[in-house]
Amino acid sequence: MALILVSVLISAVPVAYCFPTAFQDLGGLSKNRTSLKFLAIGDWGGLPYPPYVTAVQEATAREMGKVAEQMGADFVLALGDNFYYTGVESVDSPRFKYTFESVYTQPSLQVPWYILAGNHDHKGSVSAQIEYSKNSPRWKFPDYYYELNFRISNMTLTIIMLDTVKLCGRCDDFLGEMPSGPLNPLEANRQLTWLRERLARSRADFLLVAGHYPVWSVSEHGPTRCLLRDLLPLLKKYKATAYFCGHDHNLQYIEESNVGYVVSGAGNFIDPDTSHWDHVPKGAVKFFTGKASTLGGFVHVEVTKDKMVVKFLQAKGTSLYRTVLSRRNF
Repeated sequence: MALILVSVLISAVPVAYCFPTAFQDLGGLSKNRTSLKFLAIGDWGGLPYPPYVTAVQEATAREMGKVAEQMGADFVLALGDNFYYTGVESVDSPRFKYTFESVYTQPSLQVPWYILAGNHDHKGSVSAQIEYSKNSPRWKFPDYYYELNFRISNMTLTIIMLDTVKLCGRCDDFLGEMPSGPLNPLEANRQLTWLRERLARSRADFLLVAGHYPVWSVSEHGPTRCLLRDLLPLLKKYKATAYFCGHDHNLQYIEESNVGYVVSGAGNFIDPDTSHWDHVPKGAVKFFTGKASTLGGFVHVEVTKDKMVVKFLQAKGTSLYRTVLSRRNF
């Protein structure tokens, strides 16, 4: 019995030490810069048959390129469901070309894309997506979950990338399912232990967490129960700046207990559903759109010494909403 207990404890040791703290390369300009900029896009994964893209994806990609050129973008956060409807089966899948490389072609989008997996990706081989990092200079997917650290002259930013499918379980969108629990509880606990350790040690000026499933959402999928139980208290306790996600196919901004919740899932489909409006804290919803007329959408973020500015943009070329989040105060 004692041997079994020791084995369980060893397996639950956080894997944080597999990812030593290191700052991402910003091209040698970090000392002279006053801000860091990025785009966030979720649920952008095209179609599994020709032409392998949707009109929403193409329109959103074009506008992302324009915004990145005009406003700047050092990198892109890709928030899961990278390949509809069943992910990819191998690193040689043509979907990497037809749904990614051939769509986001503008020079301004030839920046690092930091990837995480969604529920549709887990229907295929996520390990193949991780392996594709060796084939593309901008596809950055080192593991199922990992930490990113950025530093410019007067500011530090940490982004913790999660695999919420491994944390909470799979779901079938077509059946309206909610995640019913992890397939491997021990693995889920290992990720949660790693996350807790990373949050506890962070002294970054701005601390973001990103995953596919939402913590809060007013749309079809609504709040994710296991994230409300396991992640929400950690975001509050460790004063996270914001949580970024996709899964629901629209744009939302929800603010609760000084944490911003950014839903950016309008990269490929648009859904106006608001069936969970009453399932989030009263007054927390600051912005929502799922109108087909937007043609899709994404988020642009600029982080400076004192603030993080989040802009929600529609694919047809205008800003829809803007909010400002403050530097962490210890």
